[in-house]
Amino acid sequence: MPATLISILVPLFNEEEYIAPILSRVLTAPLPEGVDREVIVVDDGSTDGSDRIVEEFVQRNPGVVRLLRHDRNRGKGAAIRTAVAEARGEFCLIQDADLEYDPREYEQLLKPLLEGDADAVYGSRFMIVAERRVMYYWHSLANRLITEFCNLVADLNLTDMGTGYKAFRTAVLAETPLRSNGFGFEAEITIKLGRRGARVYEVPVSYHGRTYEEGKKIRTRDAWVIMWTILRFSLTGDLYKDAGARTLHALSAAPRFNRWMADTVRPHVRERVLEIGAGIGNLTRALVRGRERYAATDINPEHLTRLQSRFIHRMNLEAHFCDLTRAEDFQPFLGDMDTVICLNVLEHIEDDHAGLANIFSALNHGGRAIVLVPEGQSVFGTIDEALGHFRRYSEAELKSKMERAGFEVEQIIRFNRVSRPAWFVSGRILKRRSLEWNQMRLYDRFVWLWRRIDKLLPWRPTSIIGIARKP
Repeated sequence: MPATLISILVPLFNEEEYIAPILSRVLTAPLPEGVDREVIVVDDGSTDGSDRIVEEFVQRNPGVVRLLRHDRNRGKGAAIRTAVAEARGEFCLIQDADLEYDPREYEQLLKPLLEGDADAVYGSRFMIVAERRVMYYWHSLANRLITEFCNLVADLNLTDMGTGYKAFRTAVLAETPLRSNGFGFEAEITIKLGRRGARVYEVPVSYHGRTYEEGKKIRTRDAWVIMWTILRFSLTGDLYKDAGARTLHALSAAPRFNRWMADTVRPHVRERVLEIGAGIGNLTRALVRGRERYAATDINPEHLTRLQSRFIHRMNLEAHFCDLTRAEDFQPFLGDMDTVICLNVLEHIEDDHAGLANIFSALNHGGRAIVLVPEGQSVFGTIDEALGHFRRYSEAELKSKMERAGFEVEQIIRFNRVSRPAWFVSGRILKRRSLEWNQMRLYDRFVWLWRRIDKLLPWRPTSIIGIARKP
């Protein structure tokens, strides 16, 4: 079995005195069994010769230590962003290029990640277990105040948001848009983790802080930058690089809309359910309760991780990888399910006939398929393109394709006329490429009204839902 690789990210700026000893400690620090390391140093425009020292380590440790350079000083956040883009490890660990944090504590920092419990781990200087050098009162007070303010926005209860010891699953960092160049990175990533519902752990670490005379870089002005960063990202929907993931998160900000959708399909849902393309579980949450078996599936590993953590206490729920186009992925469900739910997935695959055939195969006789697709090729626009839609359907097309797969179509439900004009304007006129979190929150506040007037509106719906039975 190949070893698990840890990418140790070292942002470097003018640390000529400390970079050699810290790299020596990083390279010799004990790691858990079966774990290897790579060290990525990003020289952020140093002018004191720090990069030449790193070059010597690169020559002595080929393939283990790498050096990347910025042509000018851009800040810690920018250096981390550069390092993450080059990281090959399953996990990333940030190591400041000084001697304030002890690499001998890597094992306890990595433990929650390696055991699959966490998406991110913060090494806290203020948890009581570890030793720390007693330092500036006002610096400590500012750190605590900033941490509490950040907790308020992120809805977390960290003791030390500003710690220099943070470790992550690399996939989480890689798919998160990081905008802050300086120390604001600490607050930005914390807020975005909290807003995404990531699993954040804290472990105690020792801390050997430097004085300003010894080279400590964070200053009072940086505290104000961090406060501004917290305010800047307090209402952000900028949590994912991928447009589809941003749209999924936007839908998670619309619980009333998701309940409306769930209430629409619930009368047709039975006891043994296979949900195709469950995403992060927006609909799953509304339908899983009381089912005998609920298999939530997706093809995105991050979504599956989120499903497993979000529903960890639901004993009737299973999370599986399942590609709608691959018959072999349906082997665990053949003829065993009495309901297959496939909402906003069929339009993502080119061979939708094969997808419907696979749904058919998973159902027992008399079982029902619930298939929601976007309606109306006339409103196909940039949002559809960004989401990877091959098509939008007419009612006749959906009915014909389900019957061709062997289904008896019982009804076609027209769903959500309200949003069709906005979809047309956003995708065809404004050329937007995702639904926005704040827009969905606003839309969600008035779902009570939309539900009452939807059937009265004279235009066609945004979506249609095919309800079909396996004979």
